[in-house]
Amino acid sequence: MAKYLDRYIDSVIERKLKSCGVVVVSGPKFCGKTTTSERFAKSEVKLNTRQMIQLARMEPRNMLLGEKPHLIDEWQTAPDIWNVAKEWIDEHPEFGQFILTGSSTPADKTQIYHSGAGRIVTLMMRPMSLAESKDSRGSVSLYDLFDNPDLAIFDMNEGFSLSDMAFFVCRGGWPLSIQEDRQVALDVTQNYYQGLFNFENSENKKFRGKSPEVMRMILRSYARNISSEASYQTLIDDVVKSNNRTMDSKTFDDYMDALKDLYILEDIEAWNPNLRSKTVVRSTSTRHFVDASIACQALGIKPADLMKDLNSFGLFFEDMAVRDLKIYSMRRGGEVRHYRDSRGLECDAVVHLEDGRWALIEVKLGGDDLIEDGAKNMMKIKKDINSQQEPSFMMVLTATGPAYRREDGVYVVPLNCLKE
Repeated sequence: MAKYLDRYIDSVIERKLKSCGVVVVSGPKFCGKTTTSERFAKSEVKLNTRQMIQLARMEPRNMLLGEKPHLIDEWQTAPDIWNVAKEWIDEHPEFGQFILTGSSTPADKTQIYHSGAGRIVTLMMRPMSLAESKDSRGSVSLYDLFDNPDLAIFDMNEGFSLSDMAFFVCRGGWPLSIQEDRQVALDVTQNYYQGLFNFENSENKKFRGKSPEVMRMILRSYARNISSEASYQTLIDDVVKSNNRTMDSKTFDDYMDALKDLYILEDIEAWNPNLRSKTVVRSTSTRHFVDASIACQALGIKPADLMKDLNSFGLFFEDMAVRDLKIYSMRRGGEVRHYRDSRGLECDAVVHLEDGRWALIEVKLGGDDLIEDGAKNMMKIKKDINSQQEPSFMMVLTATGPAYRREDGVYVVPLNCLKE
């Protein structure tokens, strides 16, 4: 049996079990939700067969029986479990009783009658970051940068190349794809993608009626517009043009809802600070995947393809960098947003912690010119932002090269040197 690799969400689950009755762990298939949740459970039931799902729908309260914490895997196949779990907590007001895992949202959300406020907390689990898969040196801590002004860092990051990062983008952070043999690792990710839309026997009518080919068409369009602010109409036009077919907005929206319900797409919202100037801040979300490897699979992109097209590589790398930043900032209630104003000035990622501190991060493949451009951009944005406090730090997050602090205070950190 493969050794368990610790996940940053482990400590979050442990903490939440001490303060609420039910912890719901949601996320895409294959990201390790069940394996991680089993580490905290003393009993479990898996709703992974038609018979078990039918039993859960007929007698949802019976699914709660077992030593606590009790794990119910793929709870969304019997949505009434949410309601009976809430009622159980009302009747037995103790913390840490249930863990529910789900790889999609319930088919019929109208069957959920209570918000679960105060009793149920939901956590988003993503594929593994480079630090979790042991592919980051971990020489620079995101939290150290927040906590220690003027922190001195330096790491030559020797032995790591741009082609290594291209591999990590294509492989993704799927636990089973963390293999020493790189071709095997890529094959595991490809196998995952090929089986992603097998809905013929799905218990969820919402997915059973969807065409896998249309799903893939939309994902290819999304991948061609990754890390951009492309509008839905732009995506629809791309599907129509690339596949020589018609598609109306209603059909597109319906499929988009399904892809988001499967936790495959995860856009980042715009960050809207107070500004000294009258500059208008754009509110369009940036298009992202929960893992860049899905976008690579959608377009049939291999590591060698990224190395031949550095412009596209930069956009796919940005998607992966956003994934890792979301994971690293999770324990302090951090959010990752995108900034862009009407002048075209933008910042790829703004990490905002729940205590109000924030940081500006530009994502670049590397090289002196790109790093300089990123640093100048952030300096301009910093001058325009009217906040009670200045950014805790500014960082250019790169795909290769050394980690260091520039004379102007901007940090340059390769993604494979970063950790929580």
